[in-house]
Amino acid sequence: MSNTFGQKFRFTTWGESHGPAIGVVVDGCPAGIPLEEADLQCDLDRRRPGQSKITTQRGETDCAEILSGVFEGYTTGAPISILIRNKDADSSKYDNLRNVFRPGHADFTYWAKWGRRDHRGGGRASARETASRVAAGAVARKFLSDRGVNIQGFVSQVADIAWDGENFDLDEIERNSCRCPDAETAKKMENAILEARKEGDSLGGIISIIAVGAPPGLGEPIYGRLDAELAAAIMGINAVKGVEIGAGFRAATMKGSEHNDAFDLVDGKIVPRTNNAGGILGGISTGAPIVLTFVVKPTSSIPKEQDTVNVSGEKTMVLVEGRHDPCVATRAVPIGEAMVALVLVDHWLRGLGSRADLKD
Repeated sequence: MSNTFGQKFRFTTWGESHGPAIGVVVDGCPAGIPLEEADLQCDLDRRRPGQSKITTQRGETDCAEILSGVFEGYTTGAPISILIRNKDADSSKYDNLRNVFRPGHADFTYWAKWGRRDHRGGGRASARETASRVAAGAVARKFLSDRGVNIQGFVSQVADIAWDGENFDLDEIERNSCRCPDAETAKKMENAILEARKEGDSLGGIISIIAVGAPPGLGEPIYGRLDAELAAAIMGINAVKGVEIGAGFRAATMKGSEHNDAFDLVDGKIVPRTNNAGGILGGISTGAPIVLTFVVKPTSSIPKEQDTVNVSGEKTMVLVEGRHDPCVATRAVPIGEAMVALVLVDHWLRGLGSRADLKD
């Protein structure tokens, strides 16, 4: 299995959904960054299950324990090992899935590749693994915040209910359970999710991420492109089926004169006037906000009978019990933010030394 991501700033996640614990090892973090468990907990609390009536009711506190790499409140440069214990797993709800494949889930592909799988909550295929990524991302965010980079995500669409781009209230994002910047739209999203749950079904959604303050010059041309590695990081999140940078697919409907971002000189700095490129040109950051959106499919585990087959190929029906999100978009926001942070720090460290005339 490929469980490690990054080059200079690397992280490796481990553990299963219904095992005793999950965790992550962050390697390549520079020494001297102030870090404590409370710095990790804020984002873990935003991702954790059971936080509202529209999420899974699995009762995990997701308390992070830093086991190494931090001494007297600062990173030491050694690997940072973080442990998150599983305290509310109920594997009995998955006994009927031992020999059948859930439609839309990785059950079949894991079995096809390895000839065996952990049917308890999906094992490594569970979104439970993403808590480890969020913990690693919190370390990356500490590095970035000290350098004036802020990353903000929000839900821009659930099913066919889309935020119209008006009434953006930054504080509203964390005030409502859907993490939408507009309270009225958030309420419609919540009602749709609750209705889907009542029907034993699920919904998909779209998440937007904006990183402000990243300097120009991050990323490599051709095969180390910043946009390509951001897309890879986001596509590696459970349930993600598509990523856009900047204008994305809307670029197909635009003319070059409309899509091109003209340059201006502002306060002695060259900056793009608009940002259809999403802050990246030629795989390298422009200094404008890095803007990306990604779509998550409807949750595959639903309490509704579906056609499937068992490991012998015999036709059968499956009804998934257990506790699952009726829409994963709301908890995907801090996961997307974490993956963006991890990629930016990795490229920041990879870029050091590219120019002898720059001291920092």
